[in-house]
Amino acid sequence: MNKAQLIDAIAGDSGLTKADAKKALDSFINVTSEALKSGDRISLIGFGSFSVSERSARTGRNPQTGKEIQIAAKKVVKFKAGSELGDAVN
Repeated sequence: MNKAQLIDAIAGDSGLTKADAKKALDSFINVTSEALKSGDRISLIGFGSFSVSERSARTGRNPQTGKEIQIAAKKVVKFKAGSELGDAVN
């Protein structure tokens, strides 16, 4: 499902117009991004939680040449599914 299909589904399920569903989805994405940038955790009970974690620097290999390369440390976003979401999928 892409963003346009998600907007259509939200509009159909909630009774919102497509324009309002797009605004709501864009707002959720912006607020979530800003919260994660500032180090906050987003928890949606039953759905799941978004958090940021640090991935340390490490040594890897270039698959074409086999030479060792240094991979820099970075922050990554993690999502852990909640129990209700897991049950709905299974």
